[in-house]
Amino acid sequence: MCGISGIYCSDAKRNIDEALLKEMNRVQSHRGPDEEGYYFGDGIGLGHRRLSIIDLSSGQQPLFNEDNSVVIVFNGEIYNHKAVKQTLVEKGHLFKTHSDTETIVHAWEEWREKCVDYLNGMFAFAIWDTNTQELFIARDRFGEKPLYYCEVESGCWVFGSELKVLTRHPKFIKQIEPAAIEDYLTFGYVPEPKSIYKNVHKLSAGHYLYFNRAHSNQPSIRQYWDLPLEASSIASDVPELLAEKLKQVVGDRLESEVPLGAFLSGGVDSSSVVAMMSQLRSTPVKTCAIGFDVPEFNESDFAKKVADHCATEHHLEVVSGEHFELLDRLPHIYDEPFADNSAIPTYLVCEMARKHVTVALSGDAGDELFAGYRRYRFQQAEANARTKLPNWVRQLIIKPLSKLYPKLDWAPRFLRAKTTLQSLAMSASDGYLNSVSILRTDDRFGLYADGFKDQLNGYTSKRVYDEALRDKQITCPVKLAQYLDFKTWLPGDILVKVDRASMANSLEVRVPMLDHEFVEWAFSIPTSENITRREGKVGFKKAMEPHLPQDILYRDKMGFSVPVSEWLKGPLKSKLNDSIEILAKHTELFSPAALTKLVNDHMSGRRDNGMPLWALLNLGLFFKANEL
Repeated sequence: MCGISGIYCSDAKRNIDEALLKEMNRVQSHRGPDEEGYYFGDGIGLGHRRLSIIDLSSGQQPLFNEDNSVVIVFNGEIYNHKAVKQTLVEKGHLFKTHSDTETIVHAWEEWREKCVDYLNGMFAFAIWDTNTQELFIARDRFGEKPLYYCEVESGCWVFGSELKVLTRHPKFIKQIEPAAIEDYLTFGYVPEPKSIYKNVHKLSAGHYLYFNRAHSNQPSIRQYWDLPLEASSIASDVPELLAEKLKQVVGDRLESEVPLGAFLSGGVDSSSVVAMMSQLRSTPVKTCAIGFDVPEFNESDFAKKVADHCATEHHLEVVSGEHFELLDRLPHIYDEPFADNSAIPTYLVCEMARKHVTVALSGDAGDELFAGYRRYRFQQAEANARTKLPNWVRQLIIKPLSKLYPKLDWAPRFLRAKTTLQSLAMSASDGYLNSVSILRTDDRFGLYADGFKDQLNGYTSKRVYDEALRDKQITCPVKLAQYLDFKTWLPGDILVKVDRASMANSLEVRVPMLDHEFVEWAFSIPTSENITRREGKVGFKKAMEPHLPQDILYRDKMGFSVPVSEWLKGPLKSKLNDSIEILAKHTELFSPAALTKLVNDHMSGRRDNGMPLWALLNLGLFFKANEL
């Protein structure tokens, strides 16, 4: 696990400032504290920071082919590198190391841009081929590893694993992208390929970026992989196959020359990964968990039960629920505004795990893959209701009613119907966007200054989902929601959160359920095998019954969050006010009166604005940290 960086100029005669690239690369030293390395050629410079995991003695980067004409910097792990290496050896390639990095170099020589099709793993890498004057940059299928890039001056591009690498370039301009603010207040993160800054892009998951000096000064971007959209006829054998395939992908992620363990929250997904690990290893698995001193947010007893069941070497730390000092660090860790309130406990569990292991397996992606979120069941229910209500009823009765119905945050749940009424009047994708939004469209635009609305020029976050679904035909409403989460929520929130929190602690995290072959199989499972009216992840839980206690599999989902609404009225009230004051000064973006009303409504108890205010709190902290 590492960090990469680079400077590329379309004009080979332009000199690369070696000291500058080293300065840029070193701001991400937390991603690779063990070693650093550089390559400088005509109009090209590559930088690398290394966290040593595999082939500790000879896996240094940049790494070359036999005649030093092809060079790579690589962040990630290739889990099938031994099998790919064997194929390449049979084709005549000569290897000098046992590292997975060298496998990619020879794969590029053999298959060019199709090399990514042969790689099973998490990765972001850059290959410079001096023979053809080509720069090839690729990112893994799900976006486990990050890659930012931008053109800092005509024909000169910079890229890196983290945004802070780019901002260190003296010609980088910190200019806010208006659409990114709109997206952030919708989702709580800035979805790829945008970033918070104009002209800075994230290379989207499953895509590669390709420069060729002989043909163009501009890069080409292509998608090489996407989720399968057709459901299979899989039925009765799902549980047996699932357990078998899960064990296989967990086993594929156990290679390491440094201490390896797993996160264990006591939830279904992390417990399942630990159960498979314990069956594959001859020594006890090292498991790491944190508990909170707030009972309704504490799952440590469940984690302990799984640890005892699987006979792991369990490590637990109970921490205070109030780690507010971390809030000021988050803008420096994430480089962009980030409103997932589980960023704090995620950081804490990574910090704790690093005391015992250098590599940890996680249970991420189980909910997205097997329809574990409650919102998927709501999506199914709303779709059923749409089919029973004629369109004229939805448009002439339901839609006006949704505007009149008050937002009753204080009322019993069955009376909180506003979001449902809004969603019923919409299409399946628009309704899903409405249900997951931190602030609904009208609420967001109520916060914006008139001039900012003009800058948006009609743009709304609806376009994020529209772009994801372009040329796609997904008839199942739950599969539609899962697909959208795989294209937005997973790479933009879940994987960003884990990557930055783990790398800030020099910890590598591997996600078995994001093995692309496992995903291709699992995503084709019919929705009827995943959810019922009252239960999610039905097939997955059935598969794990022989491996885990029943009360672990069939308890209510707690999540990994913090009591945001209460904190904002109490210990975080002052920090919230400071952030709102910062944002209110940006009258080109926000209406100060609207911001104040949002706060006052929350403090008075008229509305629960916890999540919108948490997003604004973190946006204000981002502005402060970056002196915007």
